[in-house]
Amino acid sequence: MEIRSFRESDRSSVIELWSSCDLTRPWNDPDKDISRKLRVQPELFFVGEVGGKLVASAMAGYDGHRGSVFYLAVSPDCQGQGLGRMLMGKIEATLEAMGCPKVNIVVRSSNEAVLAFYRRLDYSIDEVVSIGKRLIPDA
Repeated sequence: MEIRSFRESDRSSVIELWSSCDLTRPWNDPDKDISRKLRVQPELFFVGEVGGKLVASAMAGYDGHRGSVFYLAVSPDCQGQGLGRMLMGKIEATLEAMGCPKVNIVVRSSNEAVLAFYRRLDYSIDEVVSIGKRLIPDA
């Protein structure tokens, strides 16, 4: 898999990928999320291609204290081939080179398959509660 930075021409393919991976939610507009990411650390928005076809994506960030990863997606027909591991390796190496000491990832507690994926990458559950407040409604 070739991993590269997101290009504007990838937008519809990324949204389709996120939808096929059940990452979209009614309260989050994926098109707006992409536009927001392109305004903040766009160099940390990665896609993966196999044979010229977009099959993976992830948005990463670093605030000077912790790194984060959102919208990690691998096309359902390509899962189980190590592509997610490759993409996370790229993200971890990039964040580490920026001086990032730790990565925090938000995963729905009911998503056992994704939790198992991250456990295989040596991530562990932090005993914290994620809280949030929407400042700008998408819907």
